[in-house]
Amino acid sequence: MNTSAPQSPRATSRSLPIALLRARETVMVPIRAMLAQAGVTEQQWRVLRVVHERGPSDPASIARDACLLMPSLTRILRGLEDKGLIARTPHETDRRTFWVGITAAGEALIAAHLDESNRLLAELEDRYGADRLDRLLDLLEELAAYRA
Repeated sequence: MNTSAPQSPRATSRSLPIALLRARETVMVPIRAMLAQAGVTEQQWRVLRVVHERGPSDPASIARDACLLMPSLTRILRGLEDKGLIARTPHETDRRTFWVGITAAGEALIAAHLDESNRLLAELEDRYGADRLDRLLDLLEELAAYRA
């Protein structure tokens, strides 16, 4: 029988989940302004970036790499397709699935906002240093790869 007194939770100022949310909001505020000008949501931008980087991909890979659930991805793909930013093509061997590729309009959207995206990154590098940001990204990748 455990008779020890319950411990107090860690202060929210030192809570990793809360710190990650605060950091995300700090980074995302200026990005949201850029995305509003682009006429896409955060999730749509992530999907475009993944498909731009990877080339034509299957939906499950896109969902994983864009940190989305499949039901959300289905809705997002429909919206991007309606905007002419992505195109679906049938899979060569599996009729149950398809490939998602970025269109010329999707590539143009990314290109049109590349300077602003790079400017925002440069601001973070100026403020915190490129080496520190690289270390932070390495630590976050390591944390994301951890499986309890």
